[in-house]
Amino acid sequence: MKLKKIQYYLLTKSIGSYLNGLSYIAPNKATQKAYQLFSQPRKGRLKHGELPEVLKDATQTTLEFQHHKIQTYHWKGNEKVILLVHGWESNASRWKKLLEHLKQTPYTIIAVDAPAHGLSSGNEFNAILYSEFINIVAQKHNPNAIIGHSVGGMASLYYQSKFQNPNLEKLVLLGAPSDLEVIFNNYIKMLSLNSRIQKNLEKHFIQKFNLQLKDFSGSHFGKKINSKGIIAHDLKDKVVLFSESEKIASSWQQAKFIKTKGYGHSLHKTALYQEIIAFLGA
Repeated sequence: MKLKKIQYYLLTKSIGSYLNGLSYIAPNKATQKAYQLFSQPRKGRLKHGELPEVLKDATQTTLEFQHHKIQTYHWKGNEKVILLVHGWESNASRWKKLLEHLKQTPYTIIAVDAPAHGLSSGNEFNAILYSEFINIVAQKHNPNAIIGHSVGGMASLYYQSKFQNPNLEKLVLLGAPSDLEVIFNNYIKMLSLNSRIQKNLEKHFIQKFNLQLKDFSGSHFGKKINSKGIIAHDLKDKVVLFSESEKIASSWQQAKFIKTKGYGHSLHKTALYQEIIAFLGA
């Protein structure tokens, strides 16, 4: 484990050194490469014909958004629809353990692969594009509830604050980050990128998404959410800080904040899933 940490540290610092040097010679190229590293997942892809067992019994449907292909998995039930939204470097199969519980309910279940994940198309992932994917799926299937994990939770919260789906009664966020600025600053720190790249990347975000980093915040989005919700986060989460969910909970008045200990970032625990199932049925 220590060897892997050392190797990872050396890799990130060498990449950072390369980008820092490039920023003086070709600043635009350095910015593009830095954004590419920030936005392109390294894992989470699936192959047709080699799907995980949990997805093989689902009806597969591909939807379209602009030039993107959006892969969905469908387990038919009654008219009540639950949409599952996974996180970074994952895919719809991450819901295997929750599906064991959901399949015991009468609900229709829809799971989606994020941009550049699973069987969905693309090379770039961000919560803003993901929210557009969610919107396309929601227009097709009209979910009554959404369950989002990690950045999938972040994208789901942003989706509802932006599109204000009147049919969405309940929203569950599991280990979700709040602030894009925190993710961005962690990335800068991880690679030890210099101020030139940092400033250029900030400008790139503004030009690409027409927003300031500080404005993409769950504490802002929560104020616009009227749906009932659950915000679950582990106190010892090593991937997304617990304080991120605290920010969301501070503004989303309709949400119940569940603090766990020892569940990790995945939050794969029967007790939590049973509480979610009870919440969906209430």
